[in-house]
Amino acid sequence: MQALIKISDKQFLVRQGDKLFVPRQKAAIGDTVAIKTLAQIDGENTTMNTDGTVQAIVLGHVKDTKVIVFKKKRRKRYQVRNGHRQQMTQIEVVSL
Repeated sequence: MQALIKISDKQFLVRQGDKLFVPRQKAAIGDTVAIKTLAQIDGENTTMNTDGTVQAIVLGHVKDTKVIVFKKKRRKRYQVRNGHRQQMTQIEVVSL
């Protein structure tokens, strides 16, 4: 069985036991988070707009890989290089 969930405008297709990185959540490490499902998929049967929830445990708060932002204007001797690391939360799906 799989479920389609939406967290911070991002959608994830998850199964029980999956570990994934989602945008930073306001939950402490070890807390259980209830996430609404958009759809549930059970073999060939798909149920849309369900009122089900997915229970997930927060494993930790980490930073994502670095994204380099490089700006340059040609013939003007202008260039700027900045880096950015997005805050992420690692969760594990406990039950669907």
